[in-house]
Amino acid sequence: MRRISRHTLFGIMALAAGTAAVAGDAGWRAAWAQGIAGIDARVVAIGIPGASAISQVGVFLNSTDNPGACAYPIPTLFPSYIQPGAVLDPNRILVGSRSNFGAPLATGAGKEGSFLSIDPGTSTVLKVPAGFASSGTQASTLAGHVIMFGANSPVWLNSANNPNAKSASYTGISNPLGLSINNAFGRIWPANSPFGDDGIGTSSILDPTGLPLHGAPNPLIGGVYAGGLTNRNVVTNPPQPQVIAGALSAGAVGTALLGPSPDGTCKAVFAVVTADGAIVQEHTLKGLDGLAPAGTVRPLVGRDRDSADDDVAPRFGVVMNPYTQAPVVRQLFVSEPFHDTIAVINLVVFGTPPNQVFGLGAVSRISSPWLKRPVDLAAVQRDADNVMWASNSTLDQGSDFYVANRGDNTIVRMRQDGSVVAVRRFRLGREPLDDARINGIATSPDGTTIYVTFTGPGPRQGGVLALPGF
Repeated sequence: MRRISRHTLFGIMALAAGTAAVAGDAGWRAAWAQGIAGIDARVVAIGIPGASAISQVGVFLNSTDNPGACAYPIPTLFPSYIQPGAVLDPNRILVGSRSNFGAPLATGAGKEGSFLSIDPGTSTVLKVPAGFASSGTQASTLAGHVIMFGANSPVWLNSANNPNAKSASYTGISNPLGLSINNAFGRIWPANSPFGDDGIGTSSILDPTGLPLHGAPNPLIGGVYAGGLTNRNVVTNPPQPQVIAGALSAGAVGTALLGPSPDGTCKAVFAVVTADGAIVQEHTLKGLDGLAPAGTVRPLVGRDRDSADDDVAPRFGVVMNPYTQAPVVRQLFVSEPFHDTIAVINLVVFGTPPNQVFGLGAVSRISSPWLKRPVDLAAVQRDADNVMWASNSTLDQGSDFYVANRGDNTIVRMRQDGSVVAVRRFRLGREPLDDARINGIATSPDGTTIYVTFTGPGPRQGGVLALPGF
């Protein structure tokens, strides 16, 4: 398994379309020997333990300028939080970590974890202080270039805005492994593995304050879904049976916005993939239903990891394609890191009015010799202007996607049919890293910049790189 070393973090190589057809290890080695060039990546930040999910914030759409929008989004309710230099400035990046950075840990809510809001445009490397957020608030450091968005700390409990919620004792962030920024409806949606792969998962809808959703459509959910506490049959009044059985029975390790519910309520629904390979869907009003059973995605639970990964929780990369043809209404691409494949999951409409949900259609897989522990996916061009599903996790119409390979520290640009457009390695000239590996990937809304998280060389290390899109 190749690692990032101080001498050659990454090189770069472009391949012609159709490289996915190269067969076997001999073919892979022969192709790899062709035309390797170099490109310099830039270190944005270091000192981020377990750096994982990442996204540039982007612009939150305003319902007053977009007739047909389903919600009153962030520009209306939280205008100060999206100003230049603020925590959700569109140019900033949100980066997940398994550290609280000094914020006190919430009791009984699982492992430490946080999202940092980082200014990626600085000319010097941001070295994040380990304890800068000890106040337990949205503290800032390094002249405001790093801001705590939220952590698994008492100030961010669901009970702060939703005291009657079934999940009131949970925070919205705890060992975060997935992130979908909903630029359409507004809000930040993390997926968390607070108790490890085989403990219950949580996922959440967060305001710019880092707190779970204020004024939530369902006060029994508030802004945090947890285990089976927020299933449809638990949080509806009068009680309604789940349309499809399911729960966050394992750690939540990937997520993507699906858009408005097919039931006509115009309420947001997001998909969460759990470590046992199940997929659930979470309706902001009606609660959680299943979508696909355990094992639909090849699981993470029970997989052996090499010693270099002992301090890094495995995760799935998830992107959503809404530009499909009937009867398929959505399509999920989910990386399967321990099998070097990507699951392609077609979704259809299931159930009868008024309880229609997303249902499971055909499942296929992309295989390629260029997939080497694919740990994350990102849209080459993310959908930034559709008021129903604009998000970092949404592919724009016809967009390719990038694959972050933790196994050999490469990035693959792949078409939706699985054919490979290009593969890149990159390097750092004067870099502070040794034996680190990439762990997450995101693109800027204009597609010109790729952001990559890395972990290592030690358990307290990790950070963010930036490089040109290709």
